[in-house]
Amino acid sequence: MPSISSAKILILATDGYERSELRVPHEELRKRGASIKIASIKEGSIKSWSNGDWGDSISVDLLANEVNVIDFDALVLPGGQINPDKLRTDENAMRVVREFVKSGKVVAAICHAPWLLVEADALRGRQATSYRSIRTDVENAGATWKDEEVVTDQGIITSRSPDDLDAFVAKIVEEIEEGRHEKRAA
Repeated sequence: MPSISSAKILILATDGYERSELRVPHEELRKRGASIKIASIKEGSIKSWSNGDWGDSISVDLLANEVNVIDFDALVLPGGQINPDKLRTDENAMRVVREFVKSGKVVAAICHAPWLLVEADALRGRQATSYRSIRTDVENAGATWKDEEVVTDQGIITSRSPDDLDAFVAKIVEEIEEGRHEKRAA
């Protein structure tokens, strides 16, 4: 069981991520000593979408096609409408999601990011939550949708919105320290 202070966490995102859903986990997990890397489907930097307009940017550390799941303890998927919609159509991004789920390592998705778990067929038979507008998508993917700030099922963490970020980050820490969850399908 890794300590959060020695954990290596990957955040997968692209242009259009919800600013707080990337920045808060990035900053809070780093404060606890975790090493954080940003992966994307494009080089350079990616821009947030906040309050109906493009926001700040964050530098990309590696491309999705360069990610080796063995190098990380957890995957964090920030939401926003644009970000997960772009990522779920990219095969390199989806490979990362599928491999993390298959590995049994922690996968944490907030807001619209469960779309990536839907695309990876990782929610069938599980409990999950999401932003309410994609509830039907989550249910149609075989999950039991719950209106709770954070739902965890065998190391897959889901949350509804930026309002749930404190609980989301706390659950990421708890699940990383709990360790790997075996025998998950993706």
